[in-house]
Amino acid sequence: MAFLTRLQSSARAAWPWIRIPFWICLGLFFGFLLPYTLILNKRVQDRFNDLVFAVPTRVYARPLALAHGVPMTPASLELELTFAGYSNDGKGEVAGRWARHGSRYTIATRGFAGPDGGELPKRITVTLGRGEVASVVDAASGKPVALAHLDPARIATLYGVQQEERRIVRLDDVPPLLVSGLQAVEDRDFKHHIGLDFGAIARAAFANLRAGHTVQGGSTLTQQLVRNLFLDRNQNLTRKFNEAILSLLIEAHYSKARILQAYINEVFLGQQGSQAVHGFAAASEFYFGRRLEDLRPQEIALLVGMVKGPSYYDPRRYPKHAVQRRNLVLQQFLTTGLITPVQANAAQAAPLGIAENAQLPHNRFPAFMDLVRSQITADFDDDTLRAGNLSIFTTLDPAAQLYAEQAVSNTIKALGKRGEQVQSAGVITDAHSGSVLAIIGSKIPGDTGFNRALDAQRPVGSTIKPFVYLVALTDPARWNLATLLDDGPVSMRQPDGSLWTPHNDDNQSHGMLPMVDALAHSWNLATIHLGLAVGLPRIKAFLESFGFTDINPSPSLLIGAQDMAPLQLAQLYQYLASDGHALPLVAVRGVLDGSGRTIKRYEVEPGRGEYQQAVRLTTWAMQQVALFGTAHSIGDSGLAWLNAAGKTGTSNDMRDSWFAGFTGQHLAVFWMGRDDNKPTGLFGATGALREWRDLFARLPTRPLSAAPGEGLELAWINPSDGRRTEPECEGARQLAVVAGSLPPDTEGCFWQRVGNLFGDDASQPPPDQVPAQ
Repeated sequence: MAFLTRLQSSARAAWPWIRIPFWICLGLFFGFLLPYTLILNKRVQDRFNDLVFAVPTRVYARPLALAHGVPMTPASLELELTFAGYSNDGKGEVAGRWARHGSRYTIATRGFAGPDGGELPKRITVTLGRGEVASVVDAASGKPVALAHLDPARIATLYGVQQEERRIVRLDDVPPLLVSGLQAVEDRDFKHHIGLDFGAIARAAFANLRAGHTVQGGSTLTQQLVRNLFLDRNQNLTRKFNEAILSLLIEAHYSKARILQAYINEVFLGQQGSQAVHGFAAASEFYFGRRLEDLRPQEIALLVGMVKGPSYYDPRRYPKHAVQRRNLVLQQFLTTGLITPVQANAAQAAPLGIAENAQLPHNRFPAFMDLVRSQITADFDDDTLRAGNLSIFTTLDPAAQLYAEQAVSNTIKALGKRGEQVQSAGVITDAHSGSVLAIIGSKIPGDTGFNRALDAQRPVGSTIKPFVYLVALTDPARWNLATLLDDGPVSMRQPDGSLWTPHNDDNQSHGMLPMVDALAHSWNLATIHLGLAVGLPRIKAFLESFGFTDINPSPSLLIGAQDMAPLQLAQLYQYLASDGHALPLVAVRGVLDGSGRTIKRYEVEPGRGEYQQAVRLTTWAMQQVALFGTAHSIGDSGLAWLNAAGKTGTSNDMRDSWFAGFTGQHLAVFWMGRDDNKPTGLFGATGALREWRDLFARLPTRPLSAAPGEGLELAWINPSDGRRTEPECEGARQLAVVAGSLPPDTEGCFWQRVGNLFGDDASQPPPDQVPAQ
């Protein structure tokens, strides 16, 4: 009691002196510090709660299938490995690495989860030979592997306007050495302090005072996290004050494990252009091309060491700095008992092991992504895509995309000054499934501007003609490839009273000629006569059955006066390439949620084919286009073995150059033209066809069968009367026909000569020179 009495007496005596400071402090507390702390507290809680949902939606290419017989060249396989972030270390023992020994590749795959289930990591040996995969075996046992995959490369990240790359990991999935090593190097008292380590602050202040400059920091991991999440890099008292309060608030609200997990996912560890690398998982992929759980002690030490200065210790720019810092961290790992002396010595002697081709995933293919977005927005809105922690698996084929970009660049470059104003677009699909493998929206790779593949409506020229012939060939009793067509002049009165007088490209008429030659040489007049005989409404209705609503109703439709985007023309040609199946062109395979569950699959169920005999006849005729017709440069080149089917197209005044063609595995449509719609001086054969040829000179693919399809037969025909004849007869042509559609009897050469005495011999062998269209 005496003590309390003395204390009260002292307080009354001192009150006149401390009264004003007391009320000032109390006012500051309730008027500023408490409200300010509550505001900061709200920021802390909102930001930490956001971290739970801050995993962006990621977009992946298709996984590369590796199996016996898959078309593959060393160049294409190495391109796929590079694009998927694999590195050639000469051994191929660690996940994400590969080695080459002649025609054999040893690959340590990383495994993946996808809409079709996924695959576990494995180490395989892939042997190539004769343009395909000769064998796939287990690298350890040598046992054959029926099918393996490279994990799909990430091609885009949907996260709004911020150009940051994060790969969120749970603390349980982080290597223990990283968790313990980070604390050993950056904050040894992390488990015990309250967000501020006053002992560390005192030690740092003494060390800095003795050295005369800053040599040691006293910041805790919590304080470093605060800087990453809330503060700028300015060094002033206000920032220090905020840092202290925010650190205390974070420690008050969240467990040490939650704080450490946030730090591991948020710490800044590098930069690529405008993209920042945040978190150890993203840094692992950026620097080593591998997942965090696959890192070795020396690699973990490098990343931990980079926390101190990501720019100064950048292993690509300053490898000596990086090695010194890594070895110092390894020494700290040793002194704290995290690794053994043997491990430390081995790790310090190891090279940095930075992957040359590893990089941040970014929106590398914006034209393709436009199609992905257009197809997926029916099921997922923008907000869901940006914040939904989804994985979107697409159909993109990296080799097809990159080779197509090279084909466009090479072709336009070869044009010299003429190519400066020329633009280009292209679409590559799987010939059987309709999967879109590549999209070219501009001659400039990665151009985020106008997407010509999807949005440029241009006259398709003669690429429309195969569908005129196809509709005719659906009536085999009336039409076949030997049927004579009139290539005589056309003059028709237009609704406005004017005369429409189209002409052939060579301004000549060619009399009566077989249907196959009319298509191969792309004669306009013969095609118009055929289309009018078949019926313009029938052809228009056939095109409208693909969903087109603005088909030109006039006869000029028959020779290509119809605007389409390259993607739309690819949709038409997909019908031919897939043997009469009207397949939608799809760019998305499936979508997984954050837990790896498939929540949406995009599957195409092909129905029964339609008009398949007519489709196969048209395909065979288009193969003749590539042999002796307007696309004969394919047959004249090293690509003849592909037996490709295709068609050139040129619009009026040579404003648009088109080529659409397919092999046994791929369909590719290319367009070249000017955005101002001025003439380019390019035919289909001198522009877009060159892009197609450049693509397939590199892209591994299967040939199309040279034999007529099922239900067809090859027959020797006398084109003058359409009857079977003998091979040795004059003018005899071997053509594909519907099996059983011709009378079985064969006229001999004698009777054929007698018949020719009473009529014109319309049989015309293919000319050596054909016009380019």
